[in-house]
Amino acid sequence: MVAITELQKIGIGVMGFGLFFLLFGVLLYFDSVLLAFGNILFLTGLALIIGFRRTAQFFFQRQKFRGSFFFLGGVSLVLCRWAIIGMLVESYGFVLLFRSFFPMALGFLLSAVNIPFLSAYFSSSPSMV
Repeated sequence: MVAITELQKIGIGVMGFGLFFLLFGVLLYFDSVLLAFGNILFLTGLALIIGFRRTAQFFFQRQKFRGSFFFLGGVSLVLCRWAIIGMLVESYGFVLLFRSFFPMALGFLLSAVNIPFLSAYFSSSPSMV
C-alpha cells in the first residue's frame, strides 16, 4: 500500500478547492477572480502532491513544451483578467499535456462496469435508445 504524507493530503485538499473555484468561476460566467484563484490553488495542490521538482519536470519536458506553453499561457491570461480567452487557451494546453492520460482514464471508467454494485445498476437502468 502506498503511504500518503501529510503534505500530499494537504495538496489533495488544496487541489480540490482549486477545482471548486474553477467550476464556480465558470458557472458565474467566467469570473476572472475566481478562475485565477482556482488556477493558483490547482497548480499549488499539484506541486504539493507530486513535489516541486517532479512538477517542474512534468511541465518542462521537451515533448510537452507546446502543451505547457498553452496551459501556463492560459493561466497568465486568466490572471490578466482575460478569462474567456485564457480558459480556452488553458483548456487546449490541458488536452495537449494530458492526452497520454486520457486512454488510461477511459479504460478505468469502462472497467467500472465490472464493479458489482455498478454493474447491477447499469444492467437495471433503462436504455436511452
